[in-house]
Amino acid sequence: LDDTACNLSSLNLMRFRKQVGDKQEFDVASFSAAARVVITAMEISVGNSSYPTPAIEQNSHDYRPLGIGYANLGALLMSRGLAYDSDEARNFSAVITSLLSGVTYHQSALIAEKIGPFDGFKRNVEPCLEVMRMHRDASRQVADLGVPADLQAASRDAWDKVVEDGAKFGLRNAQISVIAPTGTISFLMDCDTTGIEPDIALVKYKWLVGGGMIKIVNQTVPEALTRLGYSKEQVDDIMRYVDVKDTVEGAPHLQEKDLAIFDCAFKAKNGSRTIPYMGHIRMMAAVQPFVSGAISKTVNMPQEVTSQEIIDAYMEGSRLGLKAIAIYRDGSKRQQPLTTSLDKDQKTKVVPASTAVVDNKPRRRRLPDERRAITHKFVIGAHEGYITAGLYDDGKPGEIFVTMAKEGTVVSGLMDSLATTVSIALQYGVPLPVLVNKFVHKRFEPSGYTNNPQIRIAKSIVDYIFRWLALKFMTAEEQLAVGVNAVIAPSEAPSVQSTAMADASAKVEIKQAQANIFAEPLASQSPNPLSPFPTSNLQTLTSTFDNQSDAPACETCGSIMVRNAACYKCLNCGGTSGCS
Repeated sequence: LDDTACNLSSLNLMRFRKQVGDKQEFDVASFSAAARVVITAMEISVGNSSYPTPAIEQNSHDYRPLGIGYANLGALLMSRGLAYDSDEARNFSAVITSLLSGVTYHQSALIAEKIGPFDGFKRNVEPCLEVMRMHRDASRQVADLGVPADLQAASRDAWDKVVEDGAKFGLRNAQISVIAPTGTISFLMDCDTTGIEPDIALVKYKWLVGGGMIKIVNQTVPEALTRLGYSKEQVDDIMRYVDVKDTVEGAPHLQEKDLAIFDCAFKAKNGSRTIPYMGHIRMMAAVQPFVSGAISKTVNMPQEVTSQEIIDAYMEGSRLGLKAIAIYRDGSKRQQPLTTSLDKDQKTKVVPASTAVVDNKPRRRRLPDERRAITHKFVIGAHEGYITAGLYDDGKPGEIFVTMAKEGTVVSGLMDSLATTVSIALQYGVPLPVLVNKFVHKRFEPSGYTNNPQIRIAKSIVDYIFRWLALKFMTAEEQLAVGVNAVIAPSEAPSVQSTAMADASAKVEIKQAQANIFAEPLASQSPNPLSPFPTSNLQTLTSTFDNQSDAPACETCGSIMVRNAACYKCLNCGGTSGCS
């Protein structure tokens, strides 16, 4: 229906198998049970979902359409030794689809018994039940060739129950099943094939978002070969051939009659076989009578296909009763996400899927639309400004804004550019200590005294900004590492009396430590036995003096100089900056 939403889910068919003798057979009971649980969850989700428009919400609640489906059908057929384009495969696929829709429609009828049918059921009783009878009749027309007896019986029994209980209680859902493409979730479910599709190729190459490719080899081939009767040694030889040649054609030990089982949607680079495009349409036609909605599937056609053949494909799909059909001609896109070979001039390194390259591109961590912020007013000499720091939820800065002077002035433009650069750097993960270390103690005008008691003198606006950021968002250890020390306000400075008491205590400790040097072996001393004197944690007014953090390199020997009064001197060669 127009203006409705369909909640989707898909079951990985390869997960519903059990060991019977030396073979894996489809587990009808577990598949039916899983389908009932999943469709019940999907029905619950209808009333708990959000919808984009009121019309879609109303119709979704009135008709409650659902879309259960499956993935990995192509791998299941191959594992059973069935060629995708064969009557046996089509019969098997039709019955599995019939069982899925039949079991879930019956569950819908049981839910309707408890809480009532969908709101539009009363207006559509006869048409709805007629559709159920058509599904039942179609299930009885599927041939037994290639279909296990228990699977066939369970499918027909499910539709008998749907018709019977649907007439008694109605149905909770107007639509129950679709076959979705499962292009993304099939990877999450560890599937070799997607939806109702066959495999694209036994060996394929997938482009990675961050660059490079991974080589993906179908993992169903060994199981199929074993089921066909090949020995372990023969299977190993065939798989080695596939890994090297990217095709099973010409592999040792492989019989000609078994080649069709490994046919894929695309022709292998070193092979000639492929599933005919009509094979895709015939598979869809076999399954369509048991699907409430449509089948999302690509009919893969070779690059040399003609316009008339494409017309014929659409017409045949219409004649067979398909509700949807999509045509894709190989190579019609400049770059495909999956390819069967590497170009000869391709220099991209291919890695196995198990060791796929991780995307190492830097990722930007943007701030939420609403975030906390701190605004700080500062004055440097005669210049006034404001710093605003936007914060992440964890309290770390993610952006800064600097407002100074009038809009359009040189100072305003430069500060805005600097703030934008720093903000982007922070959001891309550049650590704040790295930025602070690069920008503190930059010396240029305007500079001078500030109104901040922790930053008495700023060498420049940039120096002030980054010293403030360091004092606000960095630990004391990080501040010391980049040469930023906070000035202690007089009220925080230790009193004369407490200083004297601390000095007296320190003298006692020093004397005791000196005595211990001679009283105990060196092995039992502190980690630095040559320095037994304890360091005091007391800070004084001179603790902010760092005589080397902004010093230049010596013009004579290149060593970092130290401050000496208003100038600098070199402790290595004795050179000065001019006035010492």
